[in-house]
Amino acid sequence: MNTDKLREKYLYFFEDKKHTIFPSDSLVSLDPTVLFTPAGMNQFKPYFLGEKKGLKRTASCQKCLRTADLEKVGKTPYHHTFFEMLGNFSFGDYFKKEAIEFAWEFLTSSLNIKEKYLWVSVYYQDKETYNIWKECIGIPKEKIISLGADDNFWPPNAPEKGPDGPCGPCSEIFFDRGKDKGCLKDTCNPTCGCGRFVEIWNLVFTQFNRKGKNKLEPLPQKNIDTGMGLERMASVLQNKDSNFEIDILKPLIIYTYEILKVKNIDKFPINLINTIVDHARAVTFAICDGVFPSNEERGYVVRKLIRKALWNGYTLGYKKAFVHKLVKECGKIMQRVYPEILKNSDRIANVILMEEEKFLSTIEGAKSQFSIIVDQLKRDSIDVIDGEIVFRLYDTYGLPLELTKEMASQRNLKLDEDKFYELLKKQKELSRKKSMFTGTIFAKESYSLKNKSEFKGYESLREKAKIVTLLKEKKEVAMLKENNEGIVVLNKTPFYPESGGQLADKGYIQTKNGKFVVEYVQKNNEVILHIGKVISGKIEKGICEAVVDKQRREALMRAHTATHLLQSALRNILGEHITQQGSLVDVDRLRFDFTHPKALTDEEINLIEEKVNQFIIRGDDVIKEYLNLNEARKKGALAFFKEKYKDIVRMVSIADYSKELCGGTHIDNTACIILFYILSESSISSGVRRIEAVVGKEALRKALFYKNIAKDLSYLLKVKEEDIAEKVMILQKTVKEYEIKLKSLEKDLLSLQLDNIIKESTDIKGKTLFIIELKNKNYTQLLHLADLIRSRYHNSLVFITSSLEKYDIFVFAITKKVYEEGFSLNRFLKQYRDSLGIRGGGKNLISQGKLVKKLDKKLLQETIRDFINKSNI
Repeated sequence: MNTDKLREKYLYFFEDKKHTIFPSDSLVSLDPTVLFTPAGMNQFKPYFLGEKKGLKRTASCQKCLRTADLEKVGKTPYHHTFFEMLGNFSFGDYFKKEAIEFAWEFLTSSLNIKEKYLWVSVYYQDKETYNIWKECIGIPKEKIISLGADDNFWPPNAPEKGPDGPCGPCSEIFFDRGKDKGCLKDTCNPTCGCGRFVEIWNLVFTQFNRKGKNKLEPLPQKNIDTGMGLERMASVLQNKDSNFEIDILKPLIIYTYEILKVKNIDKFPINLINTIVDHARAVTFAICDGVFPSNEERGYVVRKLIRKALWNGYTLGYKKAFVHKLVKECGKIMQRVYPEILKNSDRIANVILMEEEKFLSTIEGAKSQFSIIVDQLKRDSIDVIDGEIVFRLYDTYGLPLELTKEMASQRNLKLDEDKFYELLKKQKELSRKKSMFTGTIFAKESYSLKNKSEFKGYESLREKAKIVTLLKEKKEVAMLKENNEGIVVLNKTPFYPESGGQLADKGYIQTKNGKFVVEYVQKNNEVILHIGKVISGKIEKGICEAVVDKQRREALMRAHTATHLLQSALRNILGEHITQQGSLVDVDRLRFDFTHPKALTDEEINLIEEKVNQFIIRGDDVIKEYLNLNEARKKGALAFFKEKYKDIVRMVSIADYSKELCGGTHIDNTACIILFYILSESSISSGVRRIEAVVGKEALRKALFYKNIAKDLSYLLKVKEEDIAEKVMILQKTVKEYEIKLKSLEKDLLSLQLDNIIKESTDIKGKTLFIIELKNKNYTQLLHLADLIRSRYHNSLVFITSSLEKYDIFVFAITKKVYEEGFSLNRFLKQYRDSLGIRGGGKNLISQGKLVKKLDKKLLQETIRDFINKSNI
């Protein structure tokens, strides 16, 4: 049975069992606790937690991406980063008996798997499940394995180790591949890791709420969460020993062999090829879902997978980019269920290719750096590379540890891997800390405020309200006095809290006894917090008037609606692959981050700017409406994947060209934006671009500014405004010609003055040392002078400084003969950087940098003499 048929058969089976069939959710989950969707249950989490009602039973085939077992991928027959998970779920509807019966019926009747090949495991304390398998299904007791909480409880070992919350025992179904597989022992059973038994289905019975160590309380709503790996089940049905041999992966394996030009497949390390295929498939789906390579979170995972796949090819002797070539083939194989892969294959491949080329370039640069390090170690008779150096090669240059180890081994060197892993661990901990929430005045968990705030800011900028809570220095108080900083909570408010990239409103809260200036507004769960300062009188609980700064709000609304127009223009001009990655909505100013594989041309920027202004001129109404999330998606509303949406959402529509789910504040008509002006377009990470723009009053001010500049330039250059660019180009060419002539004259002058410049020198063990101090010379001139001296004196060291306006610079050069005798510039600079006050670096024969303190010629001379003597040069 091919994989498409298996997927289809599974969903039809459960649809017939009255399950609502859901399409796969995006790999970028709306669940903020995970980077990628790791299981089928994630899109149903609100139903498991009881936050949503109305859905009793459902089934899906979910795209999943996990990295927990990354090191096992390719080395075992069944581990993947990307895979599809078949699952059926019940939310307070059926429980253990029905879940087990459904699974057994599907396996034995729909898939025609013989009962003799099936074994099961149960949690050793779960007698109910054991009896269902034994009495209701009829499985012999010797084929029911009882296991502990590590193996048959979800989360693993939850009773003992946690976490607190919903949990429960599970039951796994295994397929016996036969006595001729694995360890060949008669006693072999599913607890053996030899590979004979394949786990094909896991049934999780969520029935407890953990409230401390080994304290499990029954849940009022018991749920079913099951998972069957599509690829693993397909390998069983297709009688394959590995998932990588099934119909949706084997063609990619063969194609990879062709790309890498492998002639003798039997002698080729299949684990490396399997890993390449797995990772290529994973990044293809991730990029299609809007995740681009970067140094953070999801993007870092994608970057790591691309580089790991490319490195495998590099290890096998293929030194060119190739992972991108697998995208289209993957799209063809998966097109029946995921047509978007083939549709976007060129774009996805382009993103991967850019990352591959970047990494290949990095590898070459890192290898050069490595060679310099090795030369230094050999001179110092050191055979272990310091862990800090290994980590720097990894962190700064992107050099994989495996490559560093291989290159070191070729030169009979070892690595301090313990230090490397220690530094890597510290980096990961720091990264985790950076990703944790930190509030402006408090951490999210600091308060448990019960009063909900009703937001009235869509309809009004001034609202009669009631102060229900006052906070000062993280404590609830009865009153805020004049000059006190604090937080005011209202029962209803017109103030918009910072959210979705839009900055918060500002304004004031007035009571009969005082005035509180609102400087910042933040939301904590359902409570809106007004953060600011009492500027007169005192503030107490009771009736007040909340007033939003109207001009600021209008400027924020203009900028926010403009981001919607910009996204529409980007998709119109560049293509539908454009996906919002982030935004900032400021006062008549905006920043918009979006996915795109390359820099925008000047023509594209002009077209985008023109398109947005066309939308503004049209004067289209901006419609805001509330509707069901699924209904909004059917209407084509764009959603920002970092946001968590409720069942009922707010959709902002503009004519037929813009529909977005958005809780921000917006103008009523596009004409209110007045003008849109792009300030810059840049890259913020691989595959992610950023546009910064101004609107409204800021755009008018910018337009007037450039109008005046053009007018002034026209007057100064004595040309029409439309001829300014041409005139400047002519002047640039003229200046460049004069610069070339000037540099040539400066070099000639130095040559003529050479005898006067080098009249003083010092002999150190047959070597001539020149220490020269000059004024107002740049690096180019100093380097030229060093070359002149070295060409005349073949056994010399030349240290030249020049005083510039802000600091002194230096060039330190030695001849090839001095270098071959063992003088290391890098080692010298590193060893004496503090005592001499020098900061810089360079290559074997020449280095340059800055002086952080006044040069002491006598100290420098003695230091060089001491270094030569100690180095036995």
